[in-house]
Amino acid sequence: MTNNDILRRIRYTFDLKDRTMIEIFALADFKATEDQVVGWLKKDDDSEFIKMTDKELAVFLNGFINFKRGKRDGQQPEPENRLNNNKVFQKLRIALNLKADDILDILKLVDVHLSQHELSAFFRKPESSNYRECKDQVLRNFLLGVQFQLRPEDSGSE
Repeated sequence: MTNNDILRRIRYTFDLKDRTMIEIFALADFKATEDQVVGWLKKDDDSEFIKMTDKELAVFLNGFINFKRGKRDGQQPEPENRLNNNKVFQKLRIALNLKADDILDILKLVDVHLSQHELSAFFRKPESSNYRECKDQVLRNFLLGVQFQLRPEDSGSE
């Protein structure tokens, strides 16, 4: 999944308007313009499409955590320069305040069945022998499961 795909899916799932998305970036101390947000959300073949960098998505996800859970006191976390699916999954888990059982239940909504051990491997440090790379399919299914949970009336379309 591209960073733009992830942003589009989060926007749709949580029914975020452009203004709200700009506010989410601001919660992570980043000034995004409406033109940037609109460009990031365009389809890849659109002439006004803007490719989103890892750092820009990291900023958005940090802001999303603040948006969903409230801004914590003190210095805000620095956005990563490089993101992978594991980090995206971790940030979404934090933003949505999900425990392992919650995530497993969400994945069951889209017929994905993981064990607690398989799931926890995604959230380990890469140096750990039990670390497992989160593939696009798992992240895509998680986002789809969250969409089914929050927007059951729209679960057949996107």
